[in-house]
Order: sequence, then structure tokens, then C-alpha cells
Amino acid sequence: MAVPALADAEELTCDVLVIGGGTAGTMAALTAAEHGADVLLLEKAHVRHSGALAMGMDGVNNAVIPGRAEPDDYVAEITRANDGIVDQSTVRQTATRGFAMVQRLESYGVKFEKDEHGDYAVRQVHRSGSYVLPMPEGKDVKKVLYRQLRRREMRERIRIENRVMPVRVLTAQGRAVGAAGFNTRTGQFVQVRAGAVILATGACGRLGLPASGYLYGTYENPTNAGDGYAMAYHAGAELTGIECFQINPLIKDYNGPACAYVANPFGGYQVNRHGERFVDSDYWSGQMMAEFAAEVASDRGPVYLKLSHLPEESVSALETILHSTERPTRGTFHSGRGHDYRTHDVEMHISEIGLCGGHSASGVRVDDHARTTVPRLYAAGDLACVPHNYMIGAFVFGDLAGADASRYTAYEGELPADQLREAHELIYRPLRNPDGPPQPQVEYKLRRFVNDYVAPPKSGARLSLALEAFERMRADIAAMGARTPHELMRCAEVTFIRDCAEMAARSSLARTESRWGLYHDRLDHPRRDDASWFHHLDLHKSPSGAMEFTARPVAPYLVPVDGFDPVGGASRHLGEVHAEDVATAGSRDVAPVAARAGVAEPAEGAEPAEGAEPERTATPRTSPTSPPGERSSARLLELVALADEEPEFDTLRPYLTDPAPAVRREAVAVLTETLPPGTGPALAAALRDDAAEVRAAAAASLRELVETLPPEPGLRDGLAAALAEPDPVVRAAALDVLRALRLGDTGLFAASLTDSDIAVRIEAVRALVSVDAAEALAGAAAADPSREVRVAIAKGLATVGAERLGAGALPREDDTVEAATSEAGQIETRQIETHTIVNALAGLLDDPDALVRAAAYGALGTTGCPGPLTARAVAALSESAWQVRAGAATALSVADPDVAVPALAKALADSNADVRKAAVLALTRHGASAEARAALATATTDSDADVRAYAARAL
Repeated sequence: MAVPALADAEELTCDVLVIGGGTAGTMAALTAAEHGADVLLLEKAHVRHSGALAMGMDGVNNAVIPGRAEPDDYVAEITRANDGIVDQSTVRQTATRGFAMVQRLESYGVKFEKDEHGDYAVRQVHRSGSYVLPMPEGKDVKKVLYRQLRRREMRERIRIENRVMPVRVLTAQGRAVGAAGFNTRTGQFVQVRAGAVILATGACGRLGLPASGYLYGTYENPTNAGDGYAMAYHAGAELTGIECFQINPLIKDYNGPACAYVANPFGGYQVNRHGERFVDSDYWSGQMMAEFAAEVASDRGPVYLKLSHLPEESVSALETILHSTERPTRGTFHSGRGHDYRTHDVEMHISEIGLCGGHSASGVRVDDHARTTVPRLYAAGDLACVPHNYMIGAFVFGDLAGADASRYTAYEGELPADQLREAHELIYRPLRNPDGPPQPQVEYKLRRFVNDYVAPPKSGARLSLALEAFERMRADIAAMGARTPHELMRCAEVTFIRDCAEMAARSSLARTESRWGLYHDRLDHPRRDDASWFHHLDLHKSPSGAMEFTARPVAPYLVPVDGFDPVGGASRHLGEVHAEDVATAGSRDVAPVAARAGVAEPAEGAEPAEGAEPERTATPRTSPTSPPGERSSARLLELVALADEEPEFDTLRPYLTDPAPAVRREAVAVLTETLPPGTGPALAAALRDDAAEVRAAAAASLRELVETLPPEPGLRDGLAAALAEPDPVVRAAALDVLRALRLGDTGLFAASLTDSDIAVRIEAVRALVSVDAAEALAGAAAADPSREVRVAIAKGLATVGAERLGAGALPREDDTVEAATSEAGQIETRQIETHTIVNALAGLLDDPDALVRAAAYGALGTTGCPGPLTARAVAALSESAWQVRAGAATALSVADPDVAVPALAKALADSNADVRKAAVLALTRHGASAEARAALATATTDSDADVRAYAARAL
């Protein structure tokens, strides 16, 4: 392609410019539009499937759900995890606004896991605090958000420009006024004037080189190359914490996490090659990664995610989640190596380094409204430095940025010509040297230097060599060649990576201490130095173009945290940070600087380079299962076009009854994406379609949309009718949706307890729990032939039993006699039901299957363990199956302490670590007993890290 003239730029105008269509950017655009602003959303890919969120999300790491966690506890936890270097005002925004955001997302149709009573199923994965909210169907989150962007009222306010990549934020009069970029398909130069600019471009995931050697095989979405970090820096904004890297535990030779957040609630955990849990720290911080790295490097390595000890139903559930959500290629990866979770634990390793606020603490400095230090420039998501912000924090700060930015209207002055020229040169320079070094080679070399010199453990000498290397690479980058718009995009990304690499190296050199565990481990400064470095380390680009640093004291906390006492105060200006004197063959005073390579301007009217690839045009998407014949193909194309037009239900109705199954299935997909009134009953009707592929699509859609479908009679009737269908997928989905929408009753659900399919019977159990059908569950407890169903019933009885006990408070003395009489009758009924539940669980204690007995004992830890069952639990501590011994210990947590504590103290010598852990947790509930505390003290030296940690916490 030829270099387009600067004067031929396409100009776009808006009130609020959002750069990046991922998690934070989508929410920023929606909120700004809801506040009345005209919004332009630029995305270098396509908003439908862009950003880290599009890869799938298996859960929320930081859900502060009322009744399960407190905002102040969360803020304190993040403060400790970040070694005190945190602006609590920003973290507290996530803590206090996160629950409302979960509810907002739910209203859009995002599904979070709930229990049978509709309460959020928050899990405790970390040793303190219950913040993890699973998303078993998180693969659909981005699709749901795109549906919101395409709502008719949003389309009137939000203009989406896909395949447009900004490279610079434009500034005038000291504030952000727009951006400059180009179209990654046509190559056209684009300039934007705006009232405010929101950067939401994600992490710098392509900084270090993965151990596998794959250039794009990174932990983070590889399209996130640090674009926003570089744009904010060149716009004059301050960045902070850039020395605090993101490093994660991964599956060996695979760019996906081991997903302990998913596996731990099922009973999985990290072990060394001896099968020992070894992580003493909690899972929020870089200290955990330091312990992880040390274990991998020791003779106790390698390290594994242990899953092979789990029962079949747990492994199957994990496969369903892990192979379809977080990384859909994960199942193929394991299959290619002949590995199965039932026979192989998952070998783990350490990711490459990256920059990320959401999983660490490195990003653009923002206040509690997402404002950067440049007026009218905002940052949100993984780009912004809000430590351990994760997905919910990205949504929260996208919302804050959109609301605040909506106050401004489009800039009316002249766009800065010098900045436009610089952006134009940055973009199109590779076209002038089409035979120059190709981008993949230059990028590999650059990131190889990052691994060699910048990755922890760090040292001043290696960081200094890094600066030399990055300076030399300016010439290599300037010489890169390209022929197509796509190649121009990749070349621009390399410039962003180089900027981020220099920021990471200089920041790491500036902070002369070790902090955050492995994230900033300086071999030459191995200790934490709070006296000198209890500060944020900020950097910015000076007017002269130099990178300058400031040590900013941590502001006084909103939530006190033991061990830290920030007092604020004046910042300490550090200026430029220079490389150390690295030994060579001769002495020198300063590190050498490579000469900048000049690039000749092309002659006026120069022709495009020979061999340039022609512009590629997009081809229409078609269904992979399209039947032969022009009519079906045409109908499919019609449906694809309709999806962007927000059709009414009557427009889609003929496609739902089309003779071709592929057309009907696509009609279900369009119905799911556009969600016109009448969607629920139509999907319920599609559950009875003749074609299995249509029924499966309808079942998946109903589950996806369950939070947004109105519980109308037509939907209930359709779902109830589907319970008689021969397809078990349909019957299970119908029960699931009936339960979630509160459209069923005991009679309807109980009929499915005798279904021939195990999955359907489990859904029936969950549905009966949702209506507190204690007697129906108790009656089926011992009768079902399936172990999985009996386990589900035991756990369901525990849930119903907890509801009975929680509601059984006696009436107050000042209540009326009538009310007291009524409540007394209710209490008597509850006591009868509780007795029924405990009796049913007692029957399951004789079950021939060990896992059923274990579940029954565990359930008694919720419902109560009366005297005769206490004796059985004590005896069960000697059973051969460790799962039963662990369940028995849990039951004893609510038993008579005079009997339970001595038995639990003996269980601390059990050969199985999970039994000892269950005993510690049970003894914690008997903490008032001196004997229990003495036993817990002995457990603080246990060989298992979890046992030690929980015992120490109990004391």
C-alpha cells in the first residue's frame, strides 16, 4: 500500500472517545451514552470478540457480596497483598461498587453461579475472605455486552468503529482533545476530536517472551501489547508501580492458567512432586509467586495442580468449565499429550512477565473517578493502576470513567498538527522500507532482551544492560518493514512494547529495595526498605522527552491495616534514572547510547512498493453446518444481516420454523443476541424441535438468558411441557430454568426424581432445594441408584437444613400473642423438618459408597450433629476412606466439644493432609476450648501449608 497523505485523514468527532472495546471500554461507552454523551468507541479488532474478556471468564475474583464479605475487609486484604503501597480510595471504589456492578451485569444477562435459593454462590478460595464468585458459563460475557451495545437506544448514542487502531492521544492546552490512528484493514489515517478520552486498552501482555517460545502464546490476551501504557506516557500522564510486574502460575507449555480459582472449590490444590501443599502465603500476592518459583527450582519440583484424587463427578464438572470457558483449547492441549485429570495431575510453571493493574499493581495513575493526571484523559481496566482490580474492578472503573467524561463536549479548536505528523510517521514508516527486518523477528529479539535482563530476580547490572539494549533497538524498530495495514498494526505494537520495556527497566532500577515477592525481587537490594520506599514510584515524560521519576508517599488509609501507618507528605522528585556502570573491557562514566537511525522521506508521489499485498475484504460469515442448496445459504445470510438490525420477533418467526435445521439453529442464535419480546416462550418451544442441534442451541440460550427473561406464563408452560421430551439435555435445561426463575413447585420438580437420566435427577434435586422441599429430598435420599445423585441430595439436605435453622429464632416477648402463636407453629414445623433432614442424613451414613457417607457427614456439620451421630462421627475418623474421615471431622465441628475436641486433636496426626485440614477448621469452631487451642498450636508446624496457615489464623 502507498503512504496516505496526512491531508487525506478521515476526521471523526465525539463528546467521549473510548479507546478499546474490551471489559472496561464497553462499560465506559454504555455509561457515557446513558448520561447523554455522543460516544465513539474505537477498537483495533472487532468489539464483538475483542479484549481479554472475549477469551472467557470462569469467575469473579473480587466479588464483595453483602453478607459474605465486607468492603473494608477487602480493602485491607488488597493493602496487605500489595505490601501497603496502595491508594485505598481507588480500591474502595471496587469494594463498595462491585456488588451493584454484579447486579447490573446480571440484568444484562451475565450469569453468576447461585445456589438453589438464588443467593450468590460465593466461594472461599483464599484463606481469608470469601470473594470468588464462579461463572460456569462465563464464555458468553462478551456476547452479552455486545448485545447491550447494539440495543437501539445505545446505537443512537454510540458509534463503533472496528478495525481502527489509535497510536497517540492528542493534547492541546494541557488536556486530552482526541486521538490519531489508522484503519487496520484499509490503512487510512484517522484523526478524532473529542471532549474527553478514555483509555481502556488492557494490560501489556506481550512484554516478556513465554517459556514455550511462542510469540503470541502469552498469559494475557496477546493483542494487548501495552498500547494504552505508551499512549498515556506520550500524552504526559503519570504511570505508577511499573516495577511491580504481573507473574502468574500457568500450565506448563500452555498459555493458560491452572485455574485454581475453579479447581480449589472442587478440592484441587497446588502440590510439589511429593504431593505436599507448600504455599504458606495467601493467594493474593507476589509472595505466593516467590514461594512457587522457589519450589519449582528446588529438588521438590516440579509443581502440579493436583486433581487426580477427585471423584469422577468433580473431574467431569471441572472439564466442562475449564475446557469451554477460560481457554477453550485446554482440552485439546491435554488430549494431545495423552493426559487426563483422572490419571495425571497438571504440571505448572511460571508465566512471562507483564504489566497489569488488574492482576498486579502497574498502570496509569488514576484517582477514584478514573481520572489520570492529564485533564480529560481517563484510564480504566487492566491499564489503570488499581491493584488487583480484576474483571469487576474493570467494569467499575469503566463506569466511573464514562460517567465523569460525559460532562464534556467535543473539542472545537484546531487539532495539534505536530502531534498528527508524529503519529503519521510512527504508523507509516515501515511502508517506506518494505524489505526491512520483519516485525516478528524484531519483536522476538526485543522480548528476548526483556527475559534476559528485566525478568526477576532483578539486578542493577542486568537492568542497566536492558536499557542499553532497548536504546539500540530503536534503530531496529525504525528499520522494520511492512507492506499491508495488518503489518503496520503489528509494527506499531512493537513500538508500544519497547516503550513499556524501558519503563519497566527504569522503574525497577529506580526502586532500590525488594517488595511484592517475586514481582520486584532485587538481588542487589534484597530487603524491603519502608523507611525510604514506602512510596508509590511515579514516572512521566518530561517536556524535553526524558523519563522522569517521583517518589510519592502513600496517602493515609481509609481502612487501618496492622503493620502499615502511612502519613502522606510531600513527594520526592527523583528526576531521570540512569544506568549503572556495568563492567566492560575498559572504564567509562556513562552507558553508551545507540545513535538514532534516520529514515529518509519518500519522494513526492512515490508509487507503492512492488509486491504489496492487495487490500483484503471481509467475507460474510456462514454457519459451519449450512446445508447444501442456495435457499438455505441465502436464509442464513439473511439472518446474519438481521442480527445487526435489532429485528422484532415477528421478523424472526418464519426462520424459527424453516425446514432447514441449520436455519432454525441460526434463528435461535439471532434471537438470543437481539432478545426481542417473546424470546422466552419461543426458546422454550424450540426445546421441542425435531433437530438435536436446534434443541441444544435453545437449551444453551435459555440458560444464558435466564437472568433477563421475564418469568411469564408462556415460558413456564413451555418449560413444563419440555420435561416430557425424550432428550435429557432438554429436560435438564427446563428444570434449571424453571428453578432459576421461580416458576416451579414441589409437585412439578419431584416428578423428575425418577427420571432415567442422572443429570436430570441432579437438576431435580437442586430445584427441590430451591423450594425447601425437605420431605421430598429425604424420601429420595437412600433410594436413588446413582452415587452422584445421593451426594447431591446430601448436600441439598444440608442447604435446606441451614435454612431451617437460620429461620428458627423464637418470637420476641413484645410481639402480639397471635404473632407469637403463629411463629411458634412455624418453629415447630421447622423443627419437624430439621428432624426429618437429620434422620435422612443418618440413613446415608450407612451408604455403601464412601463419597456418599463423606457428603452426609459433611452435611451434618451444617445441620447439627446430635449425640448418637456424634459417636458415629468419632468412629468414622478411623474409616479407610480419607474423604469420610474429613467429612466426620466437619460433622464434629458442631458436636459437643467435650466429645469432639479430643477426637479432633487425634485427627491432627492423620496421614492425609485434607483430613488434618478439616480437623483444624473444626477445632477453630471450638476455639473457646483451651484443649482445642492447644491442639491448634501443635498444627502450626504441620508439613502441609494449608494446615499450618489455618491453624495460625485460628490462634
